[in-house]
Amino acid sequence: MVKYNKIDIGLLAITVILMILGVLILTSITASLSFERFENSYYYLKHQFLFGILPGIFLGFLAFLIPLGFFKKNIIFFLLLNLFFLGMVFLPKVGVSLGGASRWIKIGSIFIQPSEFLKICFFVYLASWLSIRALNPKNWSQTLIAFLIILGVLCLFLAFQPDVGTLGIIVSVSLLMYFLSDTPVWHSALIILIGIIALIILIRIAPYRVDRILVFLDPDTDPMGKGYQMKQALVTVGSGGVAGLGLGMSRQKYGFLPQTMSDSIFAIFAEEAGFIGSFILIFIFLFFSWRGFRIAKESDDKFQKILALGITSWISIQALINIASMIGLLPLTGVPLPFISYGGSHLLTEFIGIGMLLNISRNKKV
Repeated sequence: MVKYNKIDIGLLAITVILMILGVLILTSITASLSFERFENSYYYLKHQFLFGILPGIFLGFLAFLIPLGFFKKNIIFFLLLNLFFLGMVFLPKVGVSLGGASRWIKIGSIFIQPSEFLKICFFVYLASWLSIRALNPKNWSQTLIAFLIILGVLCLFLAFQPDVGTLGIIVSVSLLMYFLSDTPVWHSALIILIGIIALIILIRIAPYRVDRILVFLDPDTDPMGKGYQMKQALVTVGSGGVAGLGLGMSRQKYGFLPQTMSDSIFAIFAEEAGFIGSFILIFIFLFFSWRGFRIAKESDDKFQKILALGITSWISIQALINIASMIGLLPLTGVPLPFISYGGSHLLTEFIGIGMLLNISRNKKV
């Protein structure tokens, strides 16, 4: 009879802490705006629970219970279904365009962002594919060509939306998964070179991306226009000082900083919790990364090891990009802060990822 380890309590605990922090931060930020728009201080919080947290916990629990072999065997179906929904964002009356980007589909009163689900689907597919390819290392050259073709197709879907933030996360995590699968080093070097060329092309065909880089280099070039959000984000973070203004006491959330519930939520948290609170939140994400990579290291199964690396890298890199963009270390990308930002789609996929990580952690044979 095969025995299994207990689940990783550290990962479970840190996920619960992040979820609770997300609720507290969102309540602090949205209470006044929610009351102003809907005469209900908890409208956005209720929405987050009903369409993000509760279904996310349910789906995460399913991902924990279902044998990982099921995902490995059937992931191509889920990936193709995801690509179908990605194509639907361009259809009239179904796809929804906000801020010049076509990233959502509307089903009844629910908005879904298919690119968020693409992350978990593609990382599971890639882990399955690479684990099979690793059995025959003589065919790594064919693997490289196939990898570039698959990644190129996904990049086209995301570039036309456009969703460069998600594209960057998928490319960077995919490269890490490919590199850590014992592939030749020159493969990764070639992929990076191709990625740089593709990035230059994306920048040249869309002038607003050039403006975004210029604003990143010097936010004062257009402080009331293209550089407004980055400038206000830096002001917001700096206003918190060492100890912060206190939860609920942010001034910048009252119409000064755009996207306070989603992309800019870390800046508001830094204003209210200060350097100390921000450091604690960053430490929590670092602890999450450590637990996730430890699960990958201790896994005996190639597929599960690569998948754990992918899921951990995805959530960690996304947190890094969001936080770094708020403190001026990276250009603004529009990616949510995992478990914290408002929005249902990203929460659902993150909880599914955690469910799979916990599944992997208890699946190591002893």
